Amino acid sequence: MGMISEFKEFAVKGNVVDMAVGVIIGGAFGKIVSSFVSDVVMPPIGLLLGGADFSKLAVVLKEDPAGKADVLLKYGAFINYCIDFFIIAFVIFLAVKAMNRLKKAEAPAAPTTKECPKCCSSIPLNATKCPNCTSDIG
Repeated sequence: MGMISEFKEFAVKGNVVDMAVGVIIGGAFGKIVSSFVSDVVMPPIGLLLGGADFSKLAVVLKEDPAGKADVLLKYGAFINYCIDFFIIAFVIFLAVKAMNRLKKAEAPAAPTTKECPKCCSSIPLNATKCPNCTSDIG
């Protein structure tokens, strides 16, 4: 089998396509969560903490004499990213929990066959005589 045909078979499998869709939606969802944290969650928290803008919180490690590019340790941005992560992780946890609940709700299908006690072949559930060994099934 050639490499191109192997790749084609791999690429059109359902799992690969599902994963690609998940990555794309996850990227868009990440942007929404980042905006939610920086634009909705952090301003009230900053206001409660005396008007602090977390995205601007930083420690100057080395000042640039020209004043153009100081070396900064931006711990406020790190705090925002940590909050982003925890919100995304919590939403994913809720989604997985809901999916697991749906999987548990699906009852296994009722059996439609049984085993013949004489020849051990599979026969219909309502059969009274085995079609393979002709034994009576009681």
